[in-house]
Amino acid sequence: MKSNPYQKYLGKEDVLQNQVMRYIALKYPKALFTHVANEGKRSPFERYKMKYLGTKPGIPDIMIFDPNKTKNGLAIELKAGYNKPTENQKKWLKELNNANWVAVWSNNLDECLEIIDNYFNNK
Repeated sequence: MKSNPYQKYLGKEDVLQNQVMRYIALKYPKALFTHVANEGKRSPFERYKMKYLGTKPGIPDIMIFDPNKTKNGLAIELKAGYNKPTENQKKWLKELNNANWVAVWSNNLDECLEIIDNYFNNK
């Protein structure tokens, strides 16, 4: 199988993101979920346009909109290695928790999958 020439530009967090998103798609194919494309370096115009269109800094990477028996949704902020959430990301996680969501951050694939399974199994 031929590799993609852009693969060399992917970071550790990109790989983790892809693994988590593929897991959700395979294990929970009817789930309503998305990756929020809020990261990355942007040109001055792209930064202006994102702000102009209402993009909010710090929104979690993964948003699962399916409610379970007790919560409105699941939001996960992914981090690679020893990285931690920014103040804006912490604010989003807190506000989502206040809005009856499960909102967490993780830097570990196994932990992310456990969080997702627990959410869908109402644990």
